[in-house]
Amino acid sequence: MGSGIFVSTAVATMPSAIRQFDVFNGDADGICALHQLRLEHPVPATLITGRKREIALLERVQAHAGDRVTVLDISLARNRVALDALLQKGVIVDYFDHHQAGELPVHPGLHAIIDMTPDVCTGMLVDRFLLGRQRPWAVVAAFGDNLADQARALGAAAGIEAARLTVLQELGECLNYNAYGDSDDDLIIPPRLLYECVSHYQDPWKFFASEPVFARLCATRRHDLASAQQSQQRLELSAGEIVMLPDSAASRRVRGTFANQLATASPHQAHAVLTPDRQDGYTISVRAPKTRRHGADTLCALFGGSGRPAAAGIDQLPRAQVAEFHRAFAASFQDR
Repeated sequence: MGSGIFVSTAVATMPSAIRQFDVFNGDADGICALHQLRLEHPVPATLITGRKREIALLERVQAHAGDRVTVLDISLARNRVALDALLQKGVIVDYFDHHQAGELPVHPGLHAIIDMTPDVCTGMLVDRFLLGRQRPWAVVAAFGDNLADQARALGAAAGIEAARLTVLQELGECLNYNAYGDSDDDLIIPPRLLYECVSHYQDPWKFFASEPVFARLCATRRHDLASAQQSQQRLELSAGEIVMLPDSAASRRVRGTFANQLATASPHQAHAVLTPDRQDGYTISVRAPKTRRHGADTLCALFGGSGRPAAAGIDQLPRAQVAEFHRAFAASFQDR
């Protein structure tokens, strides 16, 4: 494994006085990572989540000494102050993630599984921890995080046939699509409620076939992708493409999905998808070339953003800095 320490985390039962908090990214990876854990270790918990870019979630946790917090798929670096405060109060924290972590705290209350290599997602880390016992949901997580090759390899190792893998791919991509938006009003369903829907299904194929919420997600995603294809404005550079979408809820919802689609269609190029925000600027999703999965996080950090080497984002880019972003994008992904 990459950076991090490996210590047993989830427990099946706890004394009634101890409270459990489950803190997770509201995208496919966060939802499926938590679902795997709770299928194996069902524990009543307070759920704390949000949209894809709502990363600073630990500050919302009102835990006390002896309580337990499980964190999945949010950057430790972005939550370091709140994490330190929880540990100092005597809270036990189990942390699974693949984003930038910075220097890990050394504390007996922290049990961390962190791997920042570009070809893993949090659902895959949980899959390793559980020794593959909930593998189909790890495949869903990997597809949702645009790790299609890794998802297919996981599925093949578990004997999942190609037609059933195709279902898991659509499931992962649709769950991930729901997490994007600049406000809760942009979303089809709040991530906490989506997780609660998923939590009723041990079998992802049954969820796919019978859950009305999922059918709505799929239909809206197809519509939003078609709208993006028709209304996009492209700037083609030698390093890749910068795409501007119009100011609409559909554009904000589909921004990440569209960036993933562009990256898959042109794997040797980098891509950036911009949508107007409410501060007269832009929100941006960046994808490094799939053949060279690095540089997206470094580029976005120049403008206050964050993410992973392969995929990152900028929450708010002032309009006056768009030309500067264009130059930095070109410099970041020029062939070397």
